[in-house]
Amino acid sequence: MGIVSLLADSPPLAVGCALVLGLAIGSFLNVVILRVPRMMENEWNLQAAEVRGETVPELAPFNLVTPRSRCGSCGHQITAIENIPVLSWLFLRGRCSSCGTPISARYPLIELATGLLSAAAIWRFGPTAAGAGALLLTFFLIALTFIDFDTQLLPDDMTLSLLWIGLLLNLWGVFAPLESAVAGAIAGYLLLWSVYWLFKLATGREGMGYGDFKLLAALGAWFGWQALPSIILLASVVGAAVGISLIVFRRHGREIPIPFGPYLAGAGLLALYFGKPLSNWFGL
Repeated sequence: MGIVSLLADSPPLAVGCALVLGLAIGSFLNVVILRVPRMMENEWNLQAAEVRGETVPELAPFNLVTPRSRCGSCGHQITAIENIPVLSWLFLRGRCSSCGTPISARYPLIELATGLLSAAAIWRFGPTAAGAGALLLTFFLIALTFIDFDTQLLPDDMTLSLLWIGLLLNLWGVFAPLESAVAGAIAGYLLLWSVYWLFKLATGREGMGYGDFKLLAALGAWFGWQALPSIILLASVVGAAVGISLIVFRRHGREIPIPFGPYLAGAGLLALYFGKPLSNWFGL
């Protein structure tokens, strides 16, 4: 009996495996969220130096694997036993084992959220192509959410990869017919692109970044154009509510931009599980 057959015959085992996998991937996503923006910045600096005709300095390797994770305060390298998702943070009581510097609770929360959402994906779709796609979508959206929160960037390498994966899966109609997926990718990009230019022409300011266009295009490629109205409506309503709350209760300046990507990502996850009911509920 193959592994897939075994998991298909035992849903609790499949969900449990997905939970463990999600916890491990969540630990890796913490690295992605922290390092990808810095990797992008290093690349931009190198490109700028080349354009200026300057000698490009040799930098120490810095990617998702090198160097090993370490404490940002004392430089202590994180050992394998200190890198067990959620449990290590609890065992260490949220502090570096070497210098005692507090470790943000965001790390175990991302691991836990990834694990739970992974279990939900396999519980909903099973060990199938749709289940594998749901896992990939979940991983990408979690990483994009926190990168956008931290830096207001949505890396092209991630949003465009997500778009092509969605189209690839929908060659076989996993989440939507291919024609609907292609139309969704086009419409998703053009929708926010049009809003961007209308806002800029009316106010002279930029209301959002191009990464938002690409993320909505990716979601359109996954779920088809029919899902776009509910996705954009949910993201806009939640984003507006959060923005108003920040201005009223935390005195968040109106001139300070609020990232829109996390709300698109959240709406995308809702579309994954409740796409048709949401569309019916909104009368779309």
